[in-house]
Amino acid sequence: MNSTPTGPNAIPKPLSGWRVLVPRGGPWGDGVAATLRAQGAVPVVAPLINFAPTSDQAALDAALADLEDARFDWLTVTSATTVDVLYAHRVSIPATTRVAAVGETTAAALQAVGYRVDLVPAQDNSAAGMAEQLIALEPEPRRVLTLRSEIAKPVLTRKLTEAGHDVRSVVAYRTIGVPVTERIARDVGNGRINAILVTSGSVAEQVREQFPEIPDATVIAAIGPRTAKDARRAGLPVNVIAEQQTVGALIDAVSRLALPHAADEFQL
Repeated sequence: MNSTPTGPNAIPKPLSGWRVLVPRGGPWGDGVAATLRAQGAVPVVAPLINFAPTSDQAALDAALADLEDARFDWLTVTSATTVDVLYAHRVSIPATTRVAAVGETTAAALQAVGYRVDLVPAQDNSAAGMAEQLIALEPEPRRVLTLRSEIAKPVLTRKLTEAGHDVRSVVAYRTIGVPVTERIARDVGNGRINAILVTSGSVAEQVREQFPEIPDATVIAAIGPRTAKDARRAGLPVNVIAEQQTVGALIDAVSRLALPHAADEFQL
């Protein structure tokens, strides 16, 4: 059946008829899928990336022990996955250590498991934006722990170090690709997927690698300017960019577009 409401007083939902690929699973993917359904879309949850333990667990354990011993003035958190690592290790962050989150999504993840957030960049939700705001806030040298993905560029560490801060950069997790099913690959190739949400540079790389033939009509939606830049570098055409680096803003940006195919094109 077509999901578009009918009747004289029915108000069509903005994404009725859309099939949208959600590139991560777990609680995050479930939440995004629920938001898409509320907008009338059919979410297709197809995890393209997953996260594995760091290859240097000893370094991570030592850093987290020092964090609990209040040896850092600041902890920087640049992804919700880093929050998962902190929570899995049952880390207790001392009151004397302030916490900076790269954006609202990461801040919400911290708060959801009981961690406080002292700083979220006001404008640029990126490692560079976080570094600039921290440097402006802290003119004197501070001890900073940056927890990152193995593939993350050292932008935050470099900028803070150049500003005179004592930074320890530690890999908290590794990002790995996850092959999709043949059916999902086929649905992308034949246009049954109307939009693909691209939420990070690593997701962009997997989209390009796993879906070599993406129809021109398929909407590639990037969660922010930096992710859009990474997506274009990976060879993806970006059709829409969220105004804010949040899933809500990303879905809202897609909802403003016209459905690439007729709503009933693939109805049985």
